[in-house]
Amino acid sequence: MNSSSNPTPCILVKTSLNMEKVTAARIEEEFPWLKAKASPLGFKGLVLVSGCRGGEAEAISEKIVEADRIIPIHRITEAIPEKIASEAADLARDLISRDECFAVRTVRRGKHDYTSIDVNVVVGDRVKNATGACVNLTYPDKIVQVEILQDTAMISILPGSIEWKKMRPGKHDVTRLFRKLSIIQMPYLGPLEACRKMGVRIGREVQNFEVKELVIAPIGKVDARQLAEFLIGVHEGIESRYRIQSKSYHRKTRRVPVYVQDLHQLVRERRDEIIIVLEPEGEPVSKVADKLWELFRRGKRINILVGSREGIPLGVYRFADLVVDIAPGVTLSTEYAAASALIAFATILHDRLGGLDVE
Repeated sequence: MNSSSNPTPCILVKTSLNMEKVTAARIEEEFPWLKAKASPLGFKGLVLVSGCRGGEAEAISEKIVEADRIIPIHRITEAIPEKIASEAADLARDLISRDECFAVRTVRRGKHDYTSIDVNVVVGDRVKNATGACVNLTYPDKIVQVEILQDTAMISILPGSIEWKKMRPGKHDVTRLFRKLSIIQMPYLGPLEACRKMGVRIGREVQNFEVKELVIAPIGKVDARQLAEFLIGVHEGIESRYRIQSKSYHRKTRRVPVYVQDLHQLVRERRDEIIIVLEPEGEPVSKVADKLWELFRRGKRINILVGSREGIPLGVYRFADLVVDIAPGVTLSTEYAAASALIAFATILHDRLGGLDVE
């Protein structure tokens, strides 16, 4: 790779690890005039494509499913922050307008005496001065992409739309809904091993959504050993999922608290709160979207009652604000019932969340 300040007819393709050779071969099969080098300089997950005539980036995007990201390279220079900044600023004058916002994204491979953030700062300052454009790190109109492979830096200016984001304008955080929910779960009782396994699955599911609380609600007298195994499993499942969330989330994670209370006494105690029963006798969830939204807006705590091997007693229905059937014609297994309801509620209510306070 020779340094040059002129537009360079090459493309950097990012692919899954260990798919580099397959991707390179597919590119050369589809476009015989191109040369595709898998893992340039030994860096995995990359394919460097040279010999471009024009339009190959779009063609690769359309035909090569193994190509995860296709980055047409506009400039190549030495991997020195000041030189990268100079080339990026010169390139940006023609590709970023004053009324646009931009962000610099640097991916650095190899050993250097600077960090990717150092490059972002230097390049961002030079591009801002050269164009008069503003910086927007979250939703930029343009992205100044810097790919560093040891001693070589490749620079591109790309549309901001190429970035896939978990959250963006038009998407709303549904955890606002889940923080209001108390899942009232009848325990799964029976063979001890089955009780434990079912408890683990249910625990993982409620922790996955980080609901307000989980209340295990038996009816009357139950076998203490079976209930104990189920509760141990619930705590195992919650803790297992919580550890994963704590490591992978970029926000504070909340461990779901667990309580035990007789179902009938709970309904009696919470009869002035919102109660929703999940049972096949109820209305299809899609038919009660308006009522569901009003309940979510009105209630500080919303109690979702979920059956187990036995359903919720019919007498409880009279005290419920809503009886809902999540999947008409389908009998949901115990471990998926609460999760299915939460997904259904979030799907139906998502578009109503914009700008509204449901805390």
